[in-house]
Amino acid sequence: MIRNATVDDVAEIRAMIRELAAYERAVEQARATEEQVREALFGEHPAARVLIAQDDGSGEVVGFALWFPRFSTWTGTRGMHLEDLYVRPHARGGGYGKALLAALAAICTRSGFERFEWWVLAWNEPAIGFYRSLGVELLEEWKVCRLSGGPLTDLAALAPAVDGRTPA
Repeated sequence: MIRNATVDDVAEIRAMIRELAAYERAVEQARATEEQVREALFGEHPAARVLIAQDDGSGEVVGFALWFPRFSTWTGTRGMHLEDLYVRPHARGGGYGKALLAALAAICTRSGFERFEWWVLAWNEPAIGFYRSLGVELLEEWKVCRLSGGPLTDLAALAPAVDGRTPA
């Protein structure tokens, strides 16, 4: 079963975020607290949405997909960015990942989104093979750029005034 997450799922979502980070060999980087996840998903201005994969028999939560809308200046339309897709190891191969992606694809088509995009780690061959089996196009010519920590702060300090004010 695939369903929309509720505020009651926050602890489980956070746990799966940490499990995914451990799988991706970066658990120390997964610092989001339950309160931050709750605010991001169910606060006054939600930043993202989550679908939950739940086992029909036991009711166990076995996976999730966290996504948010994006915008393409080239197409003039919205699209979807999938931030996290995770299925717990014991449930892999059970069709949950495909069901989550299919549900997200349906949201895209219903919403008029022209693009559905996400990142995959270059070493994650099982995921890459799975995505290719679905017809996913891997965009090798694009590189992800990230600015964080000191370099982010340093660049922000160079910001000119915007409309006569310091940028927020």
